Amino acid sequence: MSSALQVTVNGRRISTEIAPNTLLVTFLREQLGLTGTHVGCDTSQCGACTVHLDGRSVKACTVLALQTHGSEVTTIEGISDGDNLHPMQQAFQDCHGLQCGFCTPGMVMSAIDLLRRCPDADAATIREQLDGNICRCTGYHNIVEAIHHAATQMRGSP
Repeated sequence: MSSALQVTVNGRRISTEIAPNTLLVTFLREQLGLTGTHVGCDTSQCGACTVHLDGRSVKACTVLALQTHGSEVTTIEGISDGDNLHPMQQAFQDCHGLQCGFCTPGMVMSAIDLLRRCPDADAATIREQLDGNICRCTGYHNIVEAIHHAATQMRGSP
């Protein structure tokens, strides 16, 4: 049995039939081919699957795809403007805020939402707010620096 799903993903309207128990992360990766959203733990602890749902970060491994019916979902693939990286992506690159890259998409998506909520976040706030995102490669120093750097670029942006 399947159910109708209408959702906008990265600005593209999608109408499809989907099994009611399909997770958002599975829908994005397997049905839409948006593999920047990673499956890291399946328990919502690592944050590698973080996307934006109606502008707020969510862990796509904890959301059923059908729960997004009528909503807007943005993945890491949807935040750049063509060849121009989003300021957060650029800051991660400039400040060496990535290592293997596995956690990076979720980290970037969480960081964008963090700065939307706390545009003047200091290092302590950034570290606290990233509590639900795990990077197994770094000590977070460059990630925090990247987010702080992006904050200066993003101030005043929606």
